[in-house]
Amino acid sequence: MRQLRLAWIRSHWQSLAAQAEAEGWSPSQFLYVLCEQEVEQRQQARQQRLLRAAHLPWSKALADYDHGGRIEPVLWQELETLSRQSEWLQRGENVLLFGPSGVGKTHLAVGIALAQIGLDQPCRFYPATSLVQELQKARAEYNLQAALERLDRYPLLLIDDIGYVRRDEQESSVLFELICHRYERRSVLITANQPFTAWDEIFPNSSMTVAAVDRLVHHCHIVEVGGDSHRRADADRRAGKRRKEPG
Repeated sequence: MRQLRLAWIRSHWQSLAAQAEAEGWSPSQFLYVLCEQEVEQRQQARQQRLLRAAHLPWSKALADYDHGGRIEPVLWQELETLSRQSEWLQRGENVLLFGPSGVGKTHLAVGIALAQIGLDQPCRFYPATSLVQELQKARAEYNLQAALERLDRYPLLLIDDIGYVRRDEQESSVLFELICHRYERRSVLITANQPFTAWDEIFPNSSMTVAAVDRLVHHCHIVEVGGDSHRRADADRRAGKRRKEPG
């Protein structure tokens, strides 16, 4: 069992054999349950590895998001469909989530990532500024291409708050190279506070902006998220509660 790397079976076959004998299982039933439990334990271990590797900021499912009045029903249905299947990742399609700060774009991104991990798809979450810094460091060490290829192991790369990238030639150029590298090969999910018309504030010139946007939207699902900030609403509720408290 150790040579075959059947860790669960090696640790549990004796107790399961006792149960099989007590309950009168046939040899084939005993073998089936052994293999079934080994597969289940391996799947659970893989899911945990994928979750750790994703570096998600929290664990919030798509179903936990209150989308009423924030996302058009047809767009919400599109997000649910994306969460239930992974064929769009094989096609290298992208997802762009637009909306003001605090409306839950990151929650939606994490929810989609969790759903894809549940489908055995590796994902990686990055705040945009952290990703750019990592790529800049790789470029300074003449390892940018290798860094881009390492990210290829993730069919879905999540880039959160792209608008916080400074309009700087070095920062924007590595981001642009990442977009070009993954174009039609691997998927990206980007959250942004600004619409495309304001992306000239991210990239140093309009030609680079147009080229980046053109690649992102070629095979893309675009979702607008509206409404007031969740964080501001929570703060208002807490402030109102304090005002009502005696003393």
